[in-house]
Amino acid sequence: MNAHRFLLTVVAAAFAAWFGIDSCAAQSSGARPMSTPSISERGEGAMPALDGAIEWLNSKPLTTAELRGKVVLVDFWTYTCINWQRTLPHLRAWADKYKGQGLVVIGVHTPEFGFEKDLDNVRTATAQLDVGFPVAVDSNRAIWRAFENQYWPALYIVDARGTIRFHHFGEGAYDRSERAIQQLLVEAGAKDVDTALVQVEGRGSQAQADWNSLRTEETYVGSGRAENFASPGGLASGRTRVYAAPDPLPLNRWALAGEWNVRRELATPTRANGRIVYRFHARDLHLVMGPQTKGKSVPFRVLVDGRPPGGAHGSDVDADGRGLVVESRMYQLIRQPQPVEDRQFEIEFLEPGVEVFAFTFG
Repeated sequence: MNAHRFLLTVVAAAFAAWFGIDSCAAQSSGARPMSTPSISERGEGAMPALDGAIEWLNSKPLTTAELRGKVVLVDFWTYTCINWQRTLPHLRAWADKYKGQGLVVIGVHTPEFGFEKDLDNVRTATAQLDVGFPVAVDSNRAIWRAFENQYWPALYIVDARGTIRFHHFGEGAYDRSERAIQQLLVEAGAKDVDTALVQVEGRGSQAQADWNSLRTEETYVGSGRAENFASPGGLASGRTRVYAAPDPLPLNRWALAGEWNVRRELATPTRANGRIVYRFHARDLHLVMGPQTKGKSVPFRVLVDGRPPGGAHGSDVDADGRGLVVESRMYQLIRQPQPVEDRQFEIEFLEPGVEVFAFTFG
């Protein structure tokens, strides 16, 4: 890393610490938009090679040599990251709008959770989320390390000479990012570059967060990064025990109830009717989870303030709060109508055999 890129990385890390963005080894899935520099005239260093990918989706393997002459947007993502999902409508629109003028969008899928290393899971998620641009599957984090990246989402825009000229970590800065694309296309000789900015509207989990109502932060369930846990006795990492949920539960605190086994990255109920309770304030509540055994479905039931969610149900449950865990991914369980208020969420797994990783909000 050259001195200029080192300074930018230090500034970004300080920004993450200042705003309380969750991080582990300086990695973050981001929360609110982070600091974004203007386009760099002298550059931030050469684009690293992409040869660490274990597989490519939607494309043959791409090399830095054959990308010379193109403007390249490299986007680091992991498919359960809600912050990345909310950037996807813009990425998709830019790839479509500017592909004829020399822009190549490349998604680098670098996993956060263990199940995101599974190529079949990445392939399924790429199709489900409608990611149509080339994807380098970075399950060993080789490309992540080559870029010295620390964040999901993170985008780097590379000029036609192969030099990184712009970056942004986290959500937001869409106008500045698109202006950087336009400028670098013009520098590369593209003609009649449309200077209008794309207008997008994300749907489902890809809808923009209700930032004014978002008062609850991403929460990990595994013992390695768990915070704000309220069950008496705390988390017992690596062993099975019976938990109880306190009543009342303070805002932004969560608890387990029933018999659970908690490990560093995840928690799993070992008997039927294991519950998680969370007092939260946000429009949307999501839960990253999956079956312990591929092909197995685990039924669950969701309550809000002790009742079925009705009109506040998310896309992965019905109005009665019933749903199925069928694959490892992020499930949208609650989307509150206005006004957004403090709510007590409860999920009960009617059978054992599920792994629970993290809550995210929007």
